[in-house]
Amino acid sequence: MGEVPLSVVNHPTVLPKNPRQEVTGVTGQYEHNIDAKGRLFIPAKLREELGEVFHVMVGQDHCLSIYSEESWQAVMEHLKTLSYSQVKRLRTAFANAADCVPDGQGRILIPAKLRQYAQLEKEVVINGSFDRVEIWNAARWYAKEEEDLRSGQMEGAMEDMGL
Repeated sequence: MGEVPLSVVNHPTVLPKNPRQEVTGVTGQYEHNIDAKGRLFIPAKLREELGEVFHVMVGQDHCLSIYSEESWQAVMEHLKTLSYSQVKRLRTAFANAADCVPDGQGRILIPAKLRQYAQLEKEVVINGSFDRVEIWNAARWYAKEEEDLRSGQMEGAMEDMGL
């Protein structure tokens, strides 16, 4: 499938290294294939925004979420404000999280349990999603995208948020 940006906007890093720089979020949509060894090419624009180490874990709606080091630290700081009873509900998510470093070709190895959780077999969609990148089973993503666009759910959420 190759690197196919469907809608890419050039934005700064998720959490800027310069505290005066405005955070605008990670955007864009790309289609790629996972190879037989479980490796996935991450587009250069997203690698630039994510940094050298990616933190990959289960996401909502059966996708995977990839966090930059800065975003991951923000998640950790937030979790420190919660009670142990709340945080322990995420044990399985953290037990299956992985730190990934792209190889020389820009690929990361996604562990088998994470691929299984998100039903990533071959065709995937990689989306920028504000403070993270999401990896989706392509068929599941396109069904969700179609439903969100058709149902008016997205417009309703935007209205609720004052956008």
